[in-house]
Amino acid sequence: MASYQNIDQTVLTQLQRQGEVQVVDIRDPESFIRGRIPGALRLHQGNLAQFMMEGEFDDPLVVVCYHGISSQSAAQYLAEQGFERVYSLIGGMEGWVQSGAEVEAG
Repeated sequence: MASYQNIDQTVLTQLQRQGEVQVVDIRDPESFIRGRIPGALRLHQGNLAQFMMEGEFDDPLVVVCYHGISSQSAAQYLAEQGFERVYSLIGGMEGWVQSGAEVEAG
């Protein structure tokens, strides 16, 4: 059975430096607009099918939510759909912000 791994902000930053990493944010639209990890895509029911058709199944895929809880079930789902390296961000966006990492808004 396909599964995901939990990673922290340091590992995500390392993945970003290494090259192609897909970051998907499953939070509500308002929270996403207020602040997100640079380059993140808001993933929701309305664009999930398109993402599945266009996503890079062999590139690392990191799922982000508010606190790192909801992202785990979303990461498991995406792993079961065939994404090879799927991760859930420990602490979610709240942990990312608290770590002092860069945040993009707008």
